[in-house]
Amino acid sequence: MTTMTDASVREFKMPDVGEGLTEAEILKWYVQVGDTVTDGQVVCEVETAKAAVELPIPYDGVVRDLCFPEGTTVDVGTPIIAIDVSGKAPAQAPAEAPEAPAAAAPVAPAPEKKPEGRQPVLVGYGVATSSTKRRPRKGPEVPLQQASAAVQSELNGHGAPPAPESRPLAKPPVRKLAKDLGVDLTTVMPSGPDGIITREDVHAAVTATEAPAPVPAVTQSQAQAPVTVPAAPAASYDAARETRIPVKGVRKATAQAMVGSAFTAPHVTEFVTVDVTRTLKLVEDLKQDKDFTGLRVNPLLLIAKALLVAIKRNPEINASWDEANQEIVLKHYVNLGIAAATPRGLIVPNIKDAHTKTLPQLSQELGELVTTAKEGRTSPTAMQGGTVTITNVGVFGVDTGTPILPPGESAILAVGAIKLQPWVHKGKVKPRQVTTLALSFDHRLIDGELGSKALADMAAILEQPKKLITWA
Repeated sequence: MTTMTDASVREFKMPDVGEGLTEAEILKWYVQVGDTVTDGQVVCEVETAKAAVELPIPYDGVVRDLCFPEGTTVDVGTPIIAIDVSGKAPAQAPAEAPEAPAAAAPVAPAPEKKPEGRQPVLVGYGVATSSTKRRPRKGPEVPLQQASAAVQSELNGHGAPPAPESRPLAKPPVRKLAKDLGVDLTTVMPSGPDGIITREDVHAAVTATEAPAPVPAVTQSQAQAPVTVPAAPAASYDAARETRIPVKGVRKATAQAMVGSAFTAPHVTEFVTVDVTRTLKLVEDLKQDKDFTGLRVNPLLLIAKALLVAIKRNPEINASWDEANQEIVLKHYVNLGIAAATPRGLIVPNIKDAHTKTLPQLSQELGELVTTAKEGRTSPTAMQGGTVTITNVGVFGVDTGTPILPPGESAILAVGAIKLQPWVHKGKVKPRQVTTLALSFDHRLIDGELGSKALADMAAILEQPKKLITWA
């Protein structure tokens, strides 16, 4: 990472693109050094613990430096790109000059000069500059030569082990990966730029050490054994039979949130099985309605509307528990969350002020929400502030489930598969479309009576959809 001292250079810092996130991984750069950028232009895509996000630059100018390569996890508040706002093309190689003395000197570089005034950040992100600090770049030349020579000597069976001061070059996430897999970085051959050890190098080292040794052992191989044998955890890992997937980003955040919710809020789940034949007929009628032309109309739309009407009739269910102040916070608005399975894990974006939407508006926003989630483009803002959630497990053919509450919410509705079943209708057993709803709620603020009333109202609406008119 190049140190910028030119007053015309502005450094854009990694913003907090969520609620209290501390880091993000750079997935892809859309610009290169020397490119001209304009205010609002997307320059890179990063993955946080909540979603993949595209970051726009708040400057006009020329890209002077990309401070980190793709695949690097960067702390919030750390500069990630430098822009020359004077509009001049970058000077010929002045950015490389500070690297040479930094490599020869083992001490950390002097603190860089910052342009006067507060650095612009993305609107609403509010990065606290006092909570982060810039990490100095280590000069790679001398340590690289020492480390490479020592490791190569070990592999050839010559020379002594590397000296204690010859520390292999690797980024912190790679060091953590090596530690978790029990790999000694001094035994890994680097393939990254400037001799930096990459994740692939670590995995390659694990695979190499797990390969069964030939029966006729060679003396030279025996001499290498102390260097290449991994720690016990890695030795038990069979790459041909198992795949290890690092838990990070959305999956890591979801896991932490679900564990926290399950062991904080006392969950209660109630079930009701309901005849939704009339609801399905209404869905077919709405598909022919001109007001819904081009919109997605399905049972989930009417189930969402039924939940909103039930909340209107039982407003205390739309609340949250404030542990710090020991208060119940009643919400006079409904941000309706829809659980969506994505390649990055389960996310729950929500429709803001869903209680104010007409049925066509609700249909449009549901369609946009699902499409955006599947494409992995859901913004962190769309996942903040949810008050109640729907999870549709029925799309997988599942009858129902006992969902865990998203943190900060007091109720979540699971919708089961709609199936043709024998049902007593008007005194006779007939085939009817039937589904099962499951409502999980926080028993600290929602008692059995309140939860039962809300669930019963939803069932009544889905059985007799005309109640959407009389009760709304």
